[in-house]
Amino acid sequence: MGNWPLLVDFECSVLRRDELVLATERAGTVLRGEIPAPAIERLPTALRGLWRPLNRVAARNLDRLLESLPGRSPLLLVVGGGTIGNGVASAYTDPRVQVVGFDIVGSPHTQFVADAHQIPLADRSADAVLVQAVLEHVLDPSRVVAEIHRVLRDGGLVYAETPFLQQVHAGAYDFLRFTASGHRYLFRRFEELDAGSVAGPGTQLLWSVDYLVRGLTRSTTAGRLARAAFFWLRLLDTLVPPSHQADNASAFYFLGRKRDRVMSPEEIVEYYRGAQTGRPRQRRRRTSARAGSP
Repeated sequence: MGNWPLLVDFECSVLRRDELVLATERAGTVLRGEIPAPAIERLPTALRGLWRPLNRVAARNLDRLLESLPGRSPLLLVVGGGTIGNGVASAYTDPRVQVVGFDIVGSPHTQFVADAHQIPLADRSADAVLVQAVLEHVLDPSRVVAEIHRVLRDGGLVYAETPFLQQVHAGAYDFLRFTASGHRYLFRRFEELDAGSVAGPGTQLLWSVDYLVRGLTRSTTAGRLARAAFFWLRLLDTLVPPSHQADNASAFYFLGRKRDRVMSPEEIVEYYRGAQTGRPRQRRRRTSARAGSP
């Protein structure tokens, strides 16, 4: 389609050919400069920073991932790479990294159009995978993560960011949310190198203010103005300890390494790091006591 190979099996995909063709034609007009940049990109740098501050968590973790890649032109696959994600620009400026991106719509940053449920790459062909703010938009995240595992070389790295407490933000193509434990279990065939919250309860509250005002006024613009007015709520994230953020975060991240061993259901119960630590063990002890009583 235009500048991009279309590699989608439409019989096994929720995507529709006619919609993809139309969206990609629009993307082509953007490449030719016929459609203006999004409004946020036309704002002064300082105002863009207030509306969408730098994702320092992603920037830190991408630097760690890039430093861990092998020396000879490693391949970084970007799933959902239609735009450069917040905080991950370093991947595109590192001269030794070969970045290959795909999305359901072509863009200046993608090499082909595909469905993440069926990644059209050979087994063990990528050194690392970046999947930022994507897994909530796929019907079967487990299948997508299995595809990521398949295309990674042995010992390959994955960095993922996925929302927990966020409102619907892609209409009909927004399907799922994950707790910290749910996100970890999604990557159960990976060794965890690091994991935690991308943004905490303050950011989550800012999302709620935005969408509450949208609902009261029936106006997306009014909600965005409210978000701009209450931008300082993000600062509250720094006051909340990690254990409480685990129960009330806006989004979580996972940095991991491919392995063959699968995390067990028992391990994921023990994995919980939130402020309610101890309750599962207490319930098990009470259950055991009742089972042993006459």
